[in-house]
Amino acid sequence: MAMDASEIESLIKGSLPDAQVTIEDLRGDGDHYAAYVTSAAFVGKSRVQQHQLVYAALKGRMGNELHALALQTSAPEST
Repeated sequence: MAMDASEIESLIKGSLPDAQVTIEDLRGDGDHYAAYVTSAAFVGKSRVQQHQLVYAALKGRMGNELHALALQTSAPEST
């Protein structure tokens, strides 16, 4: 069972409410996505820790409903 991009975005924003999230369906099959996530929660965290926060937000769906996720994370730039 495939996931839809809006569901992925909703799960991420549920755990990281300030997140700016862009989801791209890489193959049009609902199984292979790219996610670009920017959140203040990432400030001071390593890239691995940032990705762990996003994977935790997906609540175990990674590898099940969601087959592949190319993930790019960043903290907002200071102004």
